Amino acid sequence: MSLKPFGDKPLRLAMLGMVEGNGHPYSWSIIINGRYDADALSRCPYPAIRDYIGKQPVSTLGIPGAEVTHVWTDKPEEAPMVAQVAGIENVVARPEDVIGHVDAVFVATDKGEEHVERCRPFVEAGIPIFVDKPLCIGREDLATFDRWIAEGKPIISSSAMRFCKEFQPYHGSTYEFGDLRLLTVTMAKSWEAYGIHALEAMYPILGPGFLSVQTIGEPGSNIVHLNHKSGTNVVLSVISDLYGGFGLMTLAGSKASAQIKFFDNYYSFKTQLESFISYLRTGQAPVPWAETRELMQLVIAGIESRRQGGRKVLLTELESAA
Repeated sequence: MSLKPFGDKPLRLAMLGMVEGNGHPYSWSIIINGRYDADALSRCPYPAIRDYIGKQPVSTLGIPGAEVTHVWTDKPEEAPMVAQVAGIENVVARPEDVIGHVDAVFVATDKGEEHVERCRPFVEAGIPIFVDKPLCIGREDLATFDRWIAEGKPIISSSAMRFCKEFQPYHGSTYEFGDLRLLTVTMAKSWEAYGIHALEAMYPILGPGFLSVQTIGEPGSNIVHLNHKSGTNVVLSVISDLYGGFGLMTLAGSKASAQIKFFDNYYSFKTQLESFISYLRTGQAPVPWAETRELMQLVIAGIESRRQGGRKVLLTELESAA
């Protein structure tokens, strides 16, 4: 990904888009700007955000040298509220209105099927983009992002689950378990929007090299089996109302096992956002495109397997189609 690094330049950022069930414009803007209006936050319609932001010492908020200066939301009446909560100076009428006024943009929505068109104006303008998970959920859209990356367009996308402090000790380090035989993750909501959370939680543990994906179940109850070149079986359970199992991971091997629960939203989000700011400053991508690409193939293969009655989809099928 080609990017002319900004170095120590103060960064002006735009937070763009807000869809039902996803309040990232509130929390991400607060985390970056390092401030919030307590009264306005008390009226934020996302209780989880009110809870985890309210628990943080004010001294932990903020990313030095970066500020969200512009905001746009899909429903125009919501943008002024986000701006008030996080102290954002400018509310714009159209996303494209930020071009020429900011250094980078956040596409802060989790509808992967919309991301190509939401990104297009900024890709064409050469503005760096952070795209909320998942980057995409279809082969054609992945091919478009593939082309843009090949052209050197600066696009970053990740799940905050990659940055969980609870899972980080096991990234590429599972020797204590002997031969790792089984890795499971449970997650709430839909495979289309939240399957990437389950996938990216476990991906840094095993690394690249997935062979196949098979989905059993229905859109609201996805049980997904993945084969990895290491021989590890991965089972991801993404069930619409499984909030009690959000981010629960099991690692089991020939010698030992462990069960780990994700719980610190704030740490994961801040670390994720800091990784994008570091990318803007240094030009070093926090996640190689090859990994993001394979993760999107896994998302897409899971959808295709379910639609085809649980057929095992080989990753080579997506490569040959591309």
